Amino acid sequence: MKMRILLLVVCVTLSAVPAAAQVLYSNGPTNGNTDAWTVNFGYIVSDSFFLREGGTSITGATFAMWLIPGDTLTSAELSITSSENGGTSYFDQTLDFYQGSCTTNHYGYNVCNENTSFGAPPLQAGTYWLNLQNASVLSGDPVYWDENSGGTHAEPPGASENALGTIPAESFTLLASCGADKNSANCASLSTSQSTALSTVPEPGSITLLGSAGMAVFGFLGALRRKLF
Repeated sequence: MKMRILLLVVCVTLSAVPAAAQVLYSNGPTNGNTDAWTVNFGYIVSDSFFLREGGTSITGATFAMWLIPGDTLTSAELSITSSENGGTSYFDQTLDFYQGSCTTNHYGYNVCNENTSFGAPPLQAGTYWLNLQNASVLSGDPVYWDENSGGTHAEPPGASENALGTIPAESFTLLASCGADKNSANCASLSTSQSTALSTVPEPGSITLLGSAGMAVFGFLGALRRKLF
């Protein structure tokens, strides 16, 4: 009887282990201290990404966002298109976000990893555009997408903002879920040149939300700008 109970506990524990996600594309590390671009109040920021092999379904993404202390990103509209904020639309939904770790930059903003999950259809090899807009926080404050100029992984043609045009690239990571079968068609299509080893990025629901307690109260925003600095 004791052995059966032990086996049951082990099975339940294993079933609770979060499914890992594999990094499909990274647009470079977070900068956090140079600049950021507004992704609400009608502004749309678009950044390109490149898939060397087709047939992979994107299942999630992580964005580096600048937030006024006390704010938490609740949702944003994410789309994948063939051109910068236009052309053929492959995916377009308003998604829920959950917050990962945050740091405070020297401007006083919280720079947070904001994560989301979704099920985009399989894409063929080629260049696509990831568009972010209509970001929402309960306070109604501006939300900014971190500018990192693509780090060391920038792929042409780059990034743009709907009211301005070409801008430096932003920091984001696209994920693909391998599940238990690491030899599935999706996982097998991830070449070593575009992906890393299996990461420890958990699926939503297993993330522990990290608060930003102790942050100083941020001053009132006198004017809304699409670019911070």
